[in-house]
Amino acid sequence: MLTDALGRPLRDLRVSVTDRCNFRCVYCMPKEVFGPGHPFLPRSEVLSYEEIARVVRVFVALGVRKVRLTGGEPLLRRDLPRLVEMLAAVPDLEVTLTTNGSALAALAAPLAQAGLRRVTVSLDSLDDAEFRAMNDVDFPVARVLAGIDAAAAAGLAPLKVNMVVKRGLNDRSVVAMARRFHGTGHVVRYIEYMDVGSTNGWRLDDVVTAEEIVAAVHRELPLEPVPRDDPSETALRWRYLDGGGEIGVVASVTRAFCGGCSRARLSADGHLYTCLFATTGTDLKAVLRGGASDDGLADAVRAVWSARTDRYSELRSAATPPRPRVEMSFIGG
Repeated sequence: MLTDALGRPLRDLRVSVTDRCNFRCVYCMPKEVFGPGHPFLPRSEVLSYEEIARVVRVFVALGVRKVRLTGGEPLLRRDLPRLVEMLAAVPDLEVTLTTNGSALAALAAPLAQAGLRRVTVSLDSLDDAEFRAMNDVDFPVARVLAGIDAAAAAGLAPLKVNMVVKRGLNDRSVVAMARRFHGTGHVVRYIEYMDVGSTNGWRLDDVVTAEEIVAAVHRELPLEPVPRDDPSETALRWRYLDGGGEIGVVASVTRAFCGGCSRARLSADGHLYTCLFATTGTDLKAVLRGGASDDGLADAVRAVWSARTDRYSELRSAATPPRPRVEMSFIGG
């Protein structure tokens, strides 16, 4: 088992297939930074599907058992079902996807047929005006909900529905989200607003805590805690007392879970990052395109992971000095 300097195993790999997104969410890719002139990666710098599949096979040999395709928005990458089919053929690997849902209605069935097993959809509000203001491209809630329904019909249920909660922006929609998906089998996961990247204007005062979120839902739909099945799980779990399913809360700010983190991240241009809050990565593409064997590529991964000491969320405080970090849209959530 490959473990890092703090004894954490390598079990999960998040692969960003593109740095592009068709949304300009104000907490992730604000227009003032990611405007028309923003220099996205040229095609030649983005890993091919064959290169991604090769890297994933190496990670699986080192212990990875789940790969999550992310972005940017992964459904913008042309012919994504082909990559899913390639990865689904790798033994002992679960292939999952996180998407904003904008193209899911059309692609859910092809993705499921290719071997995708689970989908997480980002949806930060059910209020149409609020959601359009948040994604900043005037995209309606109804089309995301249609994508969720299509994914369920394609056999990808139950889905996880991620809601990033920012005080004063969409916090009043917390309970409405719980009501909407109560009894459907889908799991709403509320995410504390985090200081990812360097452009989202994060302040600790903007964080709606996990405790506040659970209390708000509990007042309307009573809950009880669910023990974690796996220490690497990112979400604290709560189930409805009436049997209507469960919710999760990702409390990276107020209840850090670095001690169980088993996740590595591969950016679209082939850099390996060992933390969502990383400042730098390791260029695996140079190793890959430099003619290295699979063993050589594995050695490069071992060297990075075995030296890993990241635990940013455990060290974060209101006094944490700002530092340049890789944007979440570049390495996935």
